[in-house]
Amino acid sequence: MSFDLPIALNAHFDVLQETEDYLLVNKAAPLLTHPTGTKNEPTLLHGLQQLLAYELACGGQISLINRLDRETSGIVLVAKTAEAASELGKAMQARQMHKEYLAIVTGHPMWQTACCAEPLRRMEEVAPTRIHVRQCCHPDGKPCRTEFRVLRRLPARGTLPPLSLLHCLPHTGRMHQIRAHLAHLGHPLLGDKIYGPDETNYTEFIAEGWTPRLAERLHLPRHALHASCLRFVFRGQEVAVQAPLPADMAALSEPE
Repeated sequence: MSFDLPIALNAHFDVLQETEDYLLVNKAAPLLTHPTGTKNEPTLLHGLQQLLAYELACGGQISLINRLDRETSGIVLVAKTAEAASELGKAMQARQMHKEYLAIVTGHPMWQTACCAEPLRRMEEVAPTRIHVRQCCHPDGKPCRTEFRVLRRLPARGTLPPLSLLHCLPHTGRMHQIRAHLAHLGHPLLGDKIYGPDETNYTEFIAEGWTPRLAERLHLPRHALHASCLRFVFRGQEVAVQAPLPADMAALSEPE
């Protein structure tokens, strides 16, 4: 299969753990989890189909239990059978899966820990926006809750502003939850084209791709969010897996 390769595509993923029933992988960014619309580019699903070709030929299936945004790296849980997909899907819907993220944000929060419980709603329903997927905190939105803890504060370096490495613990699974809550708290993700200071970053990226102008404003070609830990119970056995920070985020989060 031939693909149209977008700018800066990283189609890599690593297998973290595998059983007869499921697979846990560490997805790179920016990589789509599955095909969308008319885009003809590699996705995590394409890679999984190649990896699990034998299982598929023998009647198996591929079911993505959780999905990450293109620009979010980290752990994706994949069921390999219909039975496992049903069990794991029900556990996800019942919020029986414990997910943790690491994020690099702009600025130094005044707090060491914080909890944001602002409801989320699609912004275009309440305010003008050129980005139809953008969410915002609004009292008429859906219940939402995220806990944050500062792990490290980093001073400004070169062209980089002051940054902070955060541990993020979402208690709900709303669209763009961590990103929208961090923006509401005044510390958007580094590199976030949608929830950063200017929506034109997103529209320019869609129109022109990654440009020197965007590099000056955003510093990172993708938003700095990584799904670092996933824990759940499957058929009486506790499963826990971690994915280390990818190289781009690790380089930014280390003190000089």
